[in-house]
Amino acid sequence: MNVGQVAALAGVTVRTLHHYDRIGLLSPSGRTAAGYRRYAPSDLDRLHQVLVYRELGFPLEEVATLLDDPAADPAEHLRRQHRLLLDRMERTRAMVAAVEKEMEARHMGISLTPEERFELFGDWLPEEYEAEAEERWGDTEAWAQSQRRTRSYTKEDWVRVKAEGEDVERRFAEALHSGVPADSEQAMDVAEEHRQQISRNFYDCPPEMHAGLGRMYVEDERFTAHYEQVAPGLAQYVSTAVQANAARQGG
Repeated sequence: MNVGQVAALAGVTVRTLHHYDRIGLLSPSGRTAAGYRRYAPSDLDRLHQVLVYRELGFPLEEVATLLDDPAADPAEHLRRQHRLLLDRMERTRAMVAAVEKEMEARHMGISLTPEERFELFGDWLPEEYEAEAEERWGDTEAWAQSQRRTRSYTKEDWVRVKAEGEDVERRFAEALHSGVPADSEQAMDVAEEHRQQISRNFYDCPPEMHAGLGRMYVEDERFTAHYEQVAPGLAQYVSTAVQANAARQGG
């Protein structure tokens, strides 16, 4: 094959092949009577090795050293390249995963690093529930409000929101442990603070909407599991208190 055919086949420029020839990295096996380069199949094999090593980031001098090593056979080159490519694939997968997480977080308006999100939310990440939440409430004003507000939240904002939520949960659990009835004034007052926290940090939450959330705490096993981890029986307790408060507010 002549230099133009080889360049087209390998996806490189003729100038690149001329350069490889000048530095002794890839010299064609033959020449025509007029002095034009002619590449044999063995030359193409070497070119393939050169291009793979170049893609892996090896400088030309190191590529030449590797290919001219008399102790290395073609199979060894392939094994080395295979191993390096697998390593690159793993790094690329990790980078893709990190970029996708960041894309999701930015779409959710969460301006946090993965470490910060894990620090704040543990193994529960808000973006994991985005698709489901958008499907259920995406056409509501509450969803639009939540998106607008959280889009600008910093780590400090999320720390504050998380602390407020944990404080309400702690007070619910203390009332439960103290034997305070879930439909008592004390429990309903905590439920009202819970509603106000939602309205303040995410979206306007009128009493009837809050009552619906209270029912979801016992109907959705994920929410139930969350409250049960805080204190056994807390999911039902919070649900009852929230619905009782909604009735009180509505009345």
